Amino acid sequence: MSSLKEFTIAQARPLPVIVIADTSGSMSIDGKIDALNQAIQEMTKSFASESRTRTEIQVGLITFGGESASLHLPLAPAHQIEGISALTASGRTPMGDALRKAKELVEDKETISSRAYRPVLILLSDGLPTDDWQDSLNELCGSERAQKATRFAMAIGRDADEEMLAQFANDPESPVFQAHDAKDIHRFFRAVTMSVTARSRSTTPDRGAPLALAEIPEDDDLDLDF
Repeated sequence: MSSLKEFTIAQARPLPVIVIADTSGSMSIDGKIDALNQAIQEMTKSFASESRTRTEIQVGLITFGGESASLHLPLAPAHQIEGISALTASGRTPMGDALRKAKELVEDKETISSRAYRPVLILLSDGLPTDDWQDSLNELCGSERAQKATRFAMAIGRDADEEMLAQFANDPESPVFQAHDAKDIHRFFRAVTMSVTARSRSTTPDRGAPLALAEIPEDDDLDLDF
């Protein structure tokens, strides 16, 4: 008689997605924070509906606004996230602190185990950092795990520090995305959703997938200009 030990069910491997989001006061203008809230909710809901046969997509959210950054949503499987409390915009832009927290999260082997697929890091901002960010960025991008991660960046509006964001992004096929209005925020997150879900369905989920922004139609019902 065959032993039950011969039959094992492969456990899905985690694919972490970490959003590092600007929630400074300027994000309250022209519906930016509202568009961001909706886009993150929609992305998480899409991830939750994906099959978990091979890959389990996880979502975490770090915000930076006011005097410091915070872990707004601890990394968790998307299908277990019942809701994400709404982001509010206020204060300064402590991006350096957010990057430090992102490095700590990526390097935390209890939170992101060695069997996890390479994570996806998403940084978005509409302004200039108001703290010491260069050392934090260098340490994050120089860390072993973050070097292997896929890093996307979005510059929201004309005042965003695109040069700094370009140092964060590491996908040659996906340079810094420029969001000119609220619907562009939705397009960016839909492209991220497509990229991550393509990886989760692939037989090689550790290979990155570029942002196919050209395949994302614009939302006619969102026409706010920054």
